[in-house]
Amino acid sequence: MSSDRETLKAAFLAANGFGDARREPLGGDASTRAYERLHRGDQSFIFMDQPPALESVVCPPGASDAERVALGYNAAARLAAGSVAAFVATAAYLRGRGLSAPAILAHDVEAGLAVLEDLGDGLYATLIAEGQEEAPLYETAVDVQAALHAETPPDVLTADGGVAWPLLTYDALALKIATDTFLEWWPKFSGLAPFSAEAVAEWDALWAPVWVRGEAGASVFTHRDFHAQNLLWLPDRQGVARVGLLDFQDALRAHPAWDLTHLLQDARRDVSPELEQAMLDRYLTARPGVDRAAFTADYRALAASNAARILGRVFARQALLGRPQYEAYMPRTWRYLERNLQDPAMAGLKAWFDQHVPSEFRR
Repeated sequence: MSSDRETLKAAFLAANGFGDARREPLGGDASTRAYERLHRGDQSFIFMDQPPALESVVCPPGASDAERVALGYNAAARLAAGSVAAFVATAAYLRGRGLSAPAILAHDVEAGLAVLEDLGDGLYATLIAEGQEEAPLYETAVDVQAALHAETPPDVLTADGGVAWPLLTYDALALKIATDTFLEWWPKFSGLAPFSAEAVAEWDALWAPVWVRGEAGASVFTHRDFHAQNLLWLPDRQGVARVGLLDFQDALRAHPAWDLTHLLQDARRDVSPELEQAMLDRYLTARPGVDRAAFTADYRALAASNAARILGRVFARQALLGRPQYEAYMPRTWRYLERNLQDPAMAGLKAWFDQHVPSEFRR
């Protein structure tokens, strides 16, 4: 860490009443953010550090497809680039819905710093691994989804202090850019030969209807990374507030199936087909106006697209960047992808993978 950045952080903490707090570094993830736990007396808080210069620019509202591609991956895929403004505004929106995003106790969005409420360490993934029954946790997470989807989100999310962040749409370009990372990164990782121009053209033609359907159905607030390592169990709270929400700064307006694909086809832990189906049934029961057959078809197609994105952009890329721990998640993600491709409507894509990514290159 540069001394200038540390000086900035210390000054921010001092200016906001946390200068005397004991700072405990916390483990990081695949992002450019860093976290610390602040201890002050018998209280604890979370200190978020997102150096703005470490990410490429975000998508300006109204940018054309060509402009987004030229600006880089974050703009094309409509990622927030770790923006603290996005986190603060999204937290305010979620808390305004009665959901348990952390309270923001201090922030400097230009510097990329914030102090948050500490929601504890009760991650879904940890609790389930320790033996807690998973069904009640998943039921409440699905109820969060149904509650969020019951209203139309605004075009701009706002928070106190003049913070605002646009809630853009997870459109066909963003879906394409993300899914196409499989084409770039999987051959590099697996040793497969680069895909031919003909294979890429066929890929585009097969996926295009999925991406179009994803954009057409984009109508609800979407966390975008809604899975067991970003959800905390808060048993002292009531109803949907028992689910603590983390890592939501990349939120968009998207298809209502999107967050459910992350939750129920979790790349980092096994979710049985039986639990997946029970939770889809719970969600659809809570939203009786949703066409069940159409929703299920979109869910399978978008889940397949998401699995391809994860295998490419997240796991293969991270493994090649020197993080081999991501290789452990690959077989599970392939199983999810193959399960989705069993849908007769996905027969063309199944044939593409069978031809161009033989089983010995799936690991």
